[in-house]
Amino acid sequence: MVRRQAPWDARSTISRSAHVLERIGLALTGGSCGLFVAAHVGRADIDLIGSTAGVFAMMLYGAAGFYLGIDLPHLPPDHKMHLPLRHGLGTRADAVELLSAAGTFLAAVAAVIAVSSIILDDIARPASALLISLAWALGATLQIAAGLIARWKAEASEQL
Repeated sequence: MVRRQAPWDARSTISRSAHVLERIGLALTGGSCGLFVAAHVGRADIDLIGSTAGVFAMMLYGAAGFYLGIDLPHLPPDHKMHLPLRHGLGTRADAVELLSAAGTFLAAVAAVIAVSSIILDDIARPASALLISLAWALGATLQIAAGLIARWKAEASEQL
C-alpha cells in the first residue's frame, strides 16, 4: 500500500478513488472473516449468534475492524505521539501500529481456523467455537481501537 502524506483534499481524483476502493475491499474482507466465524459457531449449535441479525452484526463488526484498523493515518514527524517509549521499544505510534497488527492477525487466524473447519467438515465443539469467536472478536476490537486512537491523534495534531 502506498502511504500518502498529502491531505485528502490535495489528492487527485484517481488517488482518492483508489483509496476508497481499497478501504471498501478491506471492509469486505473483515466482513467475510466475521461471516466465516459465524458459520463455524453456527455449526456448533451455539444459539449466541444463531439468527440472521447476529451473523450480520458479526459481519459489520468485522468490516469496521478491517476498515478502521488496517489503514492507520500517519502523524507529522514532530507530533508528541512520536516521542520514544521507555527502554527504546519504539514510539507510541509504533504501539498503535502493533495493536492494529495484532488485531488483524488474531481476526485472520480465527477466520482461517473457522474456514478450515468448515471445509474439512469437522464437527465444531461448542467450547472451541466459542474460543474462536472470542479470539475473532478480540482481534476486531483491537483493530477498531487502534484505528480510533490513530484517527483521534491525527485529528488532534491537525488542530494544533
